[in-house]
Amino acid sequence: MTTPLDRLGFAQSLLVRHSAERTGPTPTLADHPEAGLLLFAGEVPVLRAAGAAASAVLSVADAARVPTPAPLLFLGRIGERPIFAGALPAEAGAGFAEDPAYRLLDLRAVAVEGAVPAPELGLLATAKSLLNWHARHGFCAQCGAPTALSCGGFRRDCAACGAQHFPRTDPVVIMLVTCGDRCLLGRQARFAPGVYSCLAGFLEPGETIEDAVRRETFEEAGLRVGAVRYRASQPWPFPSSLMIGCEGEALDEALTLDRDELEDARWFSREEVRAMLERRHPDGLLTPPPMAIANLLVRGFADGF
Repeated sequence: MTTPLDRLGFAQSLLVRHSAERTGPTPTLADHPEAGLLLFAGEVPVLRAAGAAASAVLSVADAARVPTPAPLLFLGRIGERPIFAGALPAEAGAGFAEDPAYRLLDLRAVAVEGAVPAPELGLLATAKSLLNWHARHGFCAQCGAPTALSCGGFRRDCAACGAQHFPRTDPVVIMLVTCGDRCLLGRQARFAPGVYSCLAGFLEPGETIEDAVRRETFEEAGLRVGAVRYRASQPWPFPSSLMIGCEGEALDEALTLDRDELEDARWFSREEVRAMLERRHPDGLLTPPPMAIANLLVRGFADGF
């Protein structure tokens, strides 16, 4: 039976991450005819069409259609099959876009549409986050000299000062704040019309998850939060975040909104939330799609779990 957790985008992956393989000779795409490749043309993944569905894992034959990607990263394995990720300039995707055997689809749309099997979304999250990190970290933060790819792509080394640089993940708290049978949802101006979601914000250095939930809620909505409970997490490769889903109990009800952060926020009853999830709210209000962790948190409130 499918659960809300199963519908979370980017949260499932078949990848076996084996750090020991990254310290020795790194497998190469050319040496493994059975290898799989996650390929991005600019910001967009190249998918192999498969009837009504598609696959993000391309074959060596698919890769032979274009120049060698740069960078080319070794992510790990699925079973015995080595899995790589590579980047091409955006214009290199034109040849794939003209071929009906392939699809080029924005990564968010891939997740929203369920265009590839759920475990492949996790592969795409890893590939996208790492490729983005390499694109932004070509120089040493310590001395400014150029850095070189190392450990299959899970490290960059500086020959000038000996520094080693590792990919980062930015933690983000996303919280559903409740008060009895009501929950707090807000919207930013950039949201699609009618969409209300959970409040969220980046964790700061030296801050616990619980305190980040309390601080962000107070900063954005002027609301004090007491008990905080962790629910689930979701990789979010835009560019490389980890969404930490929590529930918080409000200590009062009065709202004072930060209009620079929120266009609107208000309390919603369980029935209103159910109507939003089922797309039958009388004002046309909606929640984020099932692939987003905000949907999981809101659905949990609506269903009482």
